[in-house]
Amino acid sequence: MPTKPTTVDRFLALIADAGDVSARPMFGEYGVYCDGKMCAQVCDDTVFIKPTPEGRDFAGKIAEAPPYPGAKPALKPSAAQLKDAAWLSELVAITACALPAPKKKAAKKASAKKPKGG
Repeated sequence: MPTKPTTVDRFLALIADAGDVSARPMFGEYGVYCDGKMCAQVCDDTVFIKPTPEGRDFAGKIAEAPPYPGAKPALKPSAAQLKDAAWLSELVAITACALPAPKKKAAKKASAKKPKGG
């Protein structure tokens, strides 16, 4: 079942203090970005935070589960943790800081078109 946009909007509102947060649709689900780094996913209306050593240290005891079949496990905040905006914002900010900067995409080369019949 795809994630409802209202679920993503609610999560973004909760983590607003983490930094510059946004979400992008991805295959019927959503990737969540903080300061330009993908740090979480919302799949089947469930939040998954990318695991980092720093994030695990901050979160303490937290469930882990894959966001979709075949994926690596991610941090899965409990219902109580999902109500704590300050805690969630801090976890997302810590995670974003720990992740490497996104690689710049190479500019597309303009292809030279050959004239027809020449």
